[in-house]
Amino acid sequence: MTVSTTPDAADAAATDSKELALPDRLAVDPRSPFHNAAVLDRAIGIRFNGKDRNDVDEYCVSEGWVKVAVGNKVDRRGNPLTIRLKGTVEPYFR
Repeated sequence: MTVSTTPDAADAAATDSKELALPDRLAVDPRSPFHNAAVLDRAIGIRFNGKDRNDVDEYCVSEGWVKVAVGNKVDRRGNPLTIRLKGTVEPYFR
């Protein structure tokens, strides 16, 4: 038995799967080209090297790094200073 799908149903299924998948790279800063407000509206967790992190500003799964703020330090423009930590990155929806 074959089931035919209409193009509208196939497109809806594709958009649902895209909504459920987290992007490879995501940033909290709205000035970043990797900022996605629609994804950030949902609660996202980051597991870095097997531990849950709540202070991640940006991540990249394929390159294996996260950016985290360094205490209360800010640069001359008032943006928080960040460092890049390398390791295993696993984003998930909470």
